[in-house]
Amino acid sequence: MAEKYQQQAQGYPLAPSTIVPRSDEEYATNNNFQSQDQMKKKKRMKCLAYIAAFAVIQAIIIVAFVLIFVRVRTPRVRLDDITVTSDASTGNVRFTGRVSVRNRNFGRYEFDSSLATIRSGNTNVGQFVIHDARARARSTRRIYVIADLRVSGTNSSVLDLNVEARLRGKVRLIRVIRRNRSADMNCTMRINLSTNVVQNLRLAEDRVGFLRRSRHRRPFQVAPSVGN
Repeated sequence: MAEKYQQQAQGYPLAPSTIVPRSDEEYATNNNFQSQDQMKKKKRMKCLAYIAAFAVIQAIIIVAFVLIFVRVRTPRVRLDDITVTSDASTGNVRFTGRVSVRNRNFGRYEFDSSLATIRSGNTNVGQFVIHDARARARSTRRIYVIADLRVSGTNSSVLDLNVEARLRGKVRLIRVIRRNRSADMNCTMRINLSTNVVQNLRLAEDRVGFLRRSRHRRPFQVAPSVGN
């Protein structure tokens, strides 16, 4: 039996010793290739992440620029610095004031001439012209106006007036964007002809803001008395 086992063992020669080192070298080279592929994939993933982050930042900057700088707002028109001089003998009343056009945009606002009407009840008692002008970006343009009021038929020393006007113009942004915007002025006041004092000057936007604030106020609650 021992002789047969030796003969069979001699019939199957052993593998040469030089094969084992070759398999180790191939394994090492395969590992190197795999590690290089993983590193390349990580680099590609980092590059894609950087590109995506850059694109998101650029989109945020563009949206912020559009919302802040390119957004077109309607200018506001106010009437203030009003003085009144009346002549009791003739009944003539000279009305002077200052029209302020506030441009809230980052581009200039150019508006055409407009005619403002002054009414007492349903009767037109006067008018004045707001000449065409230009309001620079984020600034206020002030225009002084004069009107002669026809109030000779009134017997009261107190005169309630309503002044209305509309300015039509264009807002120019970055020398490319042009948007049409119309600004309305609507204010009420009370004039004491005996003392030439202007009272209760209010603008339409002031009344709207007061109503909005009053809606959000909490109702007044009476605190319970100590005896109860």
